[in-house]
Amino acid sequence: MRIALVFALSLGIAAPAAAQDAPQRNFTVDDLFGLTVAADPQISPDGRQIAYVRRTNDIMTDAAVSSIWLVDASSGAQTPLVTGEGSHTSPRWSPDGTRLAYVSTESGGGPELHVRWMASGVSANITALPEAPGAISWSPDGTRIAYSARVPGEGLKLGKTPTKPEGAEWKAPLQVIDKVTYRFDGGGYARPGTSQIFVVDATGGAPRQLTFGEYDNGGSVEWSPDGRTLLFSANRREDWELEPYGGEIYALDVASGGIRALTSRNGPDFGAQYSPDGRSIAYLGFDDLGNAFDQTNLYVMDADGSNSRQVAASLDRGIDGIEWTDAGLFASFEEDGEHRVAKIGLNGKVDRLPARIGSTYYALPYTGGEWSVSDRGTVAFTTASATRPTDIGVTTSRGTRQLTQLNDLKLSGKALGETRELAVTAPDGTAIPAWIMLPPGYVEGTRVPMVLEMHGGPYAAYGPEFSVDYQLYGAAGYAVVFSNPGGSTGYGEAFADRIEDNYPISNFDELMAVVDAAVAQGIADPDNLFVTGGSGGGVLTAWLVGKTDRFKAAATHKPVINWTSQALMADGTPFFGRYWLGALPWEDQAQYWERSPLSLVGNVKTPTLVLVGAEDYRTPRSEAEQYYGALKLAGVDTALVITPGSSHNNLSQSPSQQAARTTAVIDWFDKYRKGEDSE
Repeated sequence: MRIALVFALSLGIAAPAAAQDAPQRNFTVDDLFGLTVAADPQISPDGRQIAYVRRTNDIMTDAAVSSIWLVDASSGAQTPLVTGEGSHTSPRWSPDGTRLAYVSTESGGGPELHVRWMASGVSANITALPEAPGAISWSPDGTRIAYSARVPGEGLKLGKTPTKPEGAEWKAPLQVIDKVTYRFDGGGYARPGTSQIFVVDATGGAPRQLTFGEYDNGGSVEWSPDGRTLLFSANRREDWELEPYGGEIYALDVASGGIRALTSRNGPDFGAQYSPDGRSIAYLGFDDLGNAFDQTNLYVMDADGSNSRQVAASLDRGIDGIEWTDAGLFASFEEDGEHRVAKIGLNGKVDRLPARIGSTYYALPYTGGEWSVSDRGTVAFTTASATRPTDIGVTTSRGTRQLTQLNDLKLSGKALGETRELAVTAPDGTAIPAWIMLPPGYVEGTRVPMVLEMHGGPYAAYGPEFSVDYQLYGAAGYAVVFSNPGGSTGYGEAFADRIEDNYPISNFDELMAVVDAAVAQGIADPDNLFVTGGSGGGVLTAWLVGKTDRFKAAATHKPVINWTSQALMADGTPFFGRYWLGALPWEDQAQYWERSPLSLVGNVKTPTLVLVGAEDYRTPRSEAEQYYGALKLAGVDTALVITPGSSHNNLSQSPSQQAARTTAVIDWFDKYRKGEDSE
């Protein structure tokens, strides 16, 4: 080839383009930039237009840039509404559809609440805030907007400092902490203060604070149809810091500020929605039985809080969102590896809509999604696809259509992995939902290296959704098998309860059955098996390599290694020990140790990479560092990868960090991969 190239050049003939100059067919790390996700679709009350958020990975800033766009629900024609400098999010229509509220940092300062008059295209800054407002809700007559926002407070003061001379440069003062939960994943160390509810005129002016107290008030905020009452959820108990499931639904009289509780169960109630006539309230909740997981149910009560009753009890799915419009009561839930929306009759009838809702979490194939419904029952939603991030879709009485194709031009020239269902049966005869993504260009009947990738939660679910991580694995020649083992949601309470009081112990046999099925299908090379997962999947990765040597290499992301330190260091201190382990560490240390992957380190022979975000407070960095240190002491080949500035959520990482993290895992696997493909 080199001789032919020299001969061509000597004759003045153009040489063939070098391989690196040809179009790259496989998905690469560069493809993370320009990738666009459609999110938060908000349909206008008349169902004709949908405002949504576009998040595009920008190569110059190494960040996702958010803008607000408008799409016509009939034609699919799109119009940019709020773009340019800053972040633009949370579009919310006024009841008459003539205005749109949203949050923007376009002024270069903090987040501000804006309103756009749709006819003129003019926007006004309604109120400036130090932090982004939440739970934005228009009054029924469109004259006011309610929202929640943090109110600074005074923390505990301890210690005295000397008098500081003028011009002196001193170190930062003491940080004094006296709260049970003093840091939040994705939010950092808590500053003194609480979340409270405000109302402001929709044309601007000084806001009025409606709630007070040393506890957070907020959740979703809902106006009564007559505009006199606001519903919100809060844990206003005296011992609220130690009772994570103590939330109730409250009714707030806007004129007087008077507050009364509408629910009083032992368990959380939230997400309240008024019926259009104002006589009833739908809401979500469950009885606190002390379990690690309880499925969220749908309830309806009279507007005064009386006559509460569960609706659609036979559905046996956890409800995660509701909307009640003139068209009826709508609810969303996970089901069989999908996210669905259904119209719910007060008689318990469940009418599933054809739309399959897609998750905006493009790093991994989690189920989920976002949706809204118009007064006439038209549903706008984020679409689901195994080969594309989310777009915007719409469901009407005439059918379901996808309105946008945000990534088609970018990805149409790419060879992406094909996802297939995989039949798996656990040793006890239970079907374990599973899928396998084949590497691009897979030749039927050949065996390829395979990665078992496991979801977190563990009370969550995967489905055939787009995943950047998987496409990078596929481009490197790996098949990826993923599943919903016991504990996964969307299959009923009994399936989720398969791990009650024994997580992660009982998942081992199920996950090995998934691996065996991929091998039996003739796809997975039994001599080239690898394993990875994050959070709950990181726990399982560490557990599996402590129980078997079948995997050539492993990569555990943000794992829990020691349940004692996790229970005391995570941002859910009142939760983990009490609900997941059933006791505090000093009350049942034997169980804590039995279920900790740290107890199995002496068995580990598998080379194991450990990865964590520097600011992960959900499964703290100290967990990963414990495991790394233990593996080093045990003589296991390991390395520690820390992502600066990253919290528990993979999308808290910049696109370049996401790319580097995933390819670090691929490099680790390639190091131990057998065969010519690893050279």
